[in-house]
Amino acid sequence: MSELRARLDVPSGVDAPRGARKTVRQLLTAWGFTDGDWLDIADLVVSELVANAVRHGGGLLEIAVQAHETQVTISAADSTSVSPRRRTPDDTGGYGLALIEQLAAAWGVDDYEGGKLVWVRLWSHPAPLRPVT
Repeated sequence: MSELRARLDVPSGVDAPRGARKTVRQLLTAWGFTDGDWLDIADLVVSELVANAVRHGGGLLEIAVQAHETQVTISAADSTSVSPRRRTPDDTGGYGLALIEQLAAAWGVDDYEGGKLVWVRLWSHPAPLRPVT
């Protein structure tokens, strides 16, 4: 498999996580990532990235998905350069980074067009890839 890439503009707002999750899941399934448990983890990662970008990042600009073999990286770009930081969880949130760290092989933050890009590398897909036709 060669490297696959997609970039998606996501409108900001309360429906952004749900729309991004649905679109990324359809994309990954079409690329052959069909393990349900693995896709559920991808859904959670997308939801966290998008929700945090909408809530803390000044609005979401884009989601990018890159796949090579069984390895997938999902990123969210927003318009603020303020990096995510771990905080003590409370009634308003604070669970996101701990969740990402448990679900992902790695994550990080890069500068991106005056804002930032938060990326998450998922654990390798556990099953042979079967492209949907």
